[in-house]
Amino acid sequence: MDRLALILVIVGALNWLLVGLFQWDLVAALFNGESSFLSRVVYSLVGLAGLYCISLLFRERSSAQ
Repeated sequence: MDRLALILVIVGALNWLLVGLFQWDLVAALFNGESSFLSRVVYSLVGLAGLYCISLLFRERSSAQ
């Protein structure tokens, strides 16, 4: 679950990078506009993954031995 959440957060970060640098929204381009159902699903999943990743900040690190 951690990896899936991290992948979604990375996708969201790369999309925001494209928006910031080139004013081009990859998700909207792939799914026919930012208000389409699939775009909204992707945006929602990325947002939920971001919220889930907050928990990673507060977890104890386990040492591999």
